[in-house]
Amino acid sequence: MKRYPIYSVQNFSCNDIHRDFYVNTFTEHLKSHSFVEEPHRHDSYLMVFFTKGSGLHEVDFDQFEIKRGSLFVLQPGQMHHWNLSEDIEGFVIIFSQELYNLYFGQKKINDYNFYHSIQNRPEMVFEEKEIPKIVPYFDLLIKENNQDNKYQLDKLLNLLDCIHIEVARKYGETYSHQTHSYNIKINKFESLLEEHFRTQKLPSFYAEKLNITLKHLNRICNEILQKTATEVIMDRVILEIKRMLIDKQLAVNEVAFKVGYEDYSYFSRFFKKQTGMSPTEFRNTSR
Repeated sequence: MKRYPIYSVQNFSCNDIHRDFYVNTFTEHLKSHSFVEEPHRHDSYLMVFFTKGSGLHEVDFDQFEIKRGSLFVLQPGQMHHWNLSEDIEGFVIIFSQELYNLYFGQKKINDYNFYHSIQNRPEMVFEEKEIPKIVPYFDLLIKENNQDNKYQLDKLLNLLDCIHIEVARKYGETYSHQTHSYNIKINKFESLLEEHFRTQKLPSFYAEKLNITLKHLNRICNEILQKTATEVIMDRVILEIKRMLIDKQLAVNEVAFKVGYEDYSYFSRFFKKQTGMSPTEFRNTSR
């Protein structure tokens, strides 16, 4: 039974000093890590920026076209794989949440909304005129990483955050809900959902935790996500089910139990209603 791997930063970094930070050109990255073209997850944060080539990038069962200027940001646990052209070029950065949060103190990686899951796409595309704003930071990261300088990790992390700032500005322009006044509530809703979605599937539970009415929670979700609160919850549940089904390490009835469904027949009907396939059919059609 196939099980998809979960990679740590240490699977990529051979640097004993900075074991929680990895940066490389994409060309060099593939030479020694060709396994990343197969479906896998990371327990760390991942950023990839493409400067040449084409292909497809599948992230949590959504497909995105790869082209010059494509930038992807993934948070821990997301399933992804590539189908890349021979002339692919770009940059890859992998780092742990602990490293970032410890270094920056009061500033946390989750302060950047483009790393959130329920409201955001993992993809942004930098136009040709925008690429020169961000490429120099990647070039400096590679140069610094290849040297042995004092305060090296400090510089690497600050260059990474310069990239984060450019991405945040771009993200704010691309997805206007970034600066919406409802954003704080959505972020809290997301945190609660990640903590409780396996056991709590009613939107009234989350509204109560947020100290707002269910009507107001639905208003916020409709305004920012164009979905009801129930749809947001169900989307997160379905995503987790798909991740476990494609991973194939659990029997289907065990998957049902893991996401809070003791009645397998109800679980199967629910999944088919949401996806058009039974859990077994979905597992059999996944690669």
